[in-house]
Amino acid sequence: MLEVVQAFDRKHIADLSTDDAAALESKLETARARFLNRNDWLAPHERMAVLRRLADLVALQREVFAKRIACEGGKPYTDALVETDRAIDGIRNAADVLRTRGGVEIPMGLTQASDNRRAWTIQEPIGVVAAISAFNHPLNLIVHQVAPAIATGCPVIIKPAAATPLCCLELVKLVHQAGMPEGWVQAFLPESRILSSAFASDARIAFLSFIGSAEVGWRLRANLAPGTRCALEHGGVAPVIVDRSAKLDEIIEPLAKGGYYHAGQVCVSVQRIYVHAELKEAFIERFAARVDQLRVGDPTRAETEVGPLITPDEATRVETWIDEASTAGARRIGGGRLSDTTLRPAILVDPPRDTKVSTHEIFGPVTCVYGYDEVEDAIAAANSLPVAFQASIFTRDLDVAFNAAEKLDASAVMVNDHSAFRTDWMPFAGRRESGYGVGGIPFTAREMTAEKMIVFKR
Repeated sequence: MLEVVQAFDRKHIADLSTDDAAALESKLETARARFLNRNDWLAPHERMAVLRRLADLVALQREVFAKRIACEGGKPYTDALVETDRAIDGIRNAADVLRTRGGVEIPMGLTQASDNRRAWTIQEPIGVVAAISAFNHPLNLIVHQVAPAIATGCPVIIKPAAATPLCCLELVKLVHQAGMPEGWVQAFLPESRILSSAFASDARIAFLSFIGSAEVGWRLRANLAPGTRCALEHGGVAPVIVDRSAKLDEIIEPLAKGGYYHAGQVCVSVQRIYVHAELKEAFIERFAARVDQLRVGDPTRAETEVGPLITPDEATRVETWIDEASTAGARRIGGGRLSDTTLRPAILVDPPRDTKVSTHEIFGPVTCVYGYDEVEDAIAAANSLPVAFQASIFTRDLDVAFNAAEKLDASAVMVNDHSAFRTDWMPFAGRRESGYGVGGIPFTAREMTAEKMIVFKR
């Protein structure tokens, strides 16, 4: 059995039955059989209709989903409503993908050997999708993996995070209520990690979609069956550069949101802030004042801005990292344990570059502030780690903006916005250790297709 508890106070929510090896085999065989039987594939207009009905069904339960997100995952209720709205829009986005999905003509007749031929490509579903999701967006991440699979016509088996399975299970129910035939979308709650690995590496899986830690993601990729494609979304240590031309009044609020949204448990949360020496002390004063005002506590309350970490162990880990940096010489502002899972937001000024908070993803309510004299030095420091995801720079100098945008090692650079900005239709990807492949609804749909060329000889 899997016990689900509230992230904030660890109160019991539900006990769920888990899947053993026989259950996994049944799910895999069911998905494989659905894919192999082409006569029962839904037409594109039928899949679009399912997705649109699904979006409407989720919209009818908007507040219910938001409350569920706040309880099981600890995301503040106001932000959980935003996540639900994004999920609804993402489902509709997946339906719209089918309006532009198609192949291209391949030129023929360019040589004597290719004369009297016409050729073009079509996009086909790649096969059975194994999706492994993370806890921090328990509805929207599931949508990012399930909705593109429905759009492209791939059977999908989705494994939610063990801490936050409820939104996933409810979404799968609504998928069937929306008209998706049984067996095309299945939830998987493994009884062990060994079974999770067996799921990902099974030869019947054509595509693995993984959202989680780099350690697990790269291990799963190394064990994929021959021919299985994958997309991995890991974490980063999002750098933000504050140029000397930046206006402090305009950057404090976005950086506070980007750093402490969902208690910093987001793969592109603001973590490292490099501030020009001329602005550094004024920035710290204003930033610390705003962070101190953040309302911390029960995520089900509408006024809460920062909720708990997902488990007590995670809170202890983050607290230990803060203590390590403080002992090593960092100036600590704020912080402290409020409960088993809840930490007061902290700022660390000039933590040594070899401490964990400077070299690893914190995944907690902590930001680190460093000073610099030349923007090239800040860019070099931002690029110094083996992870690369999203980054940002605040500046009113166009030359500085273009220079940083080109030189920062990131898949996306935000100018005058925090590093955690994202829309669900934009490409979203980590570089180097931060991931493999491209996420985002239309890009995931593309990853879940295989191109076939057809050549006619006259």
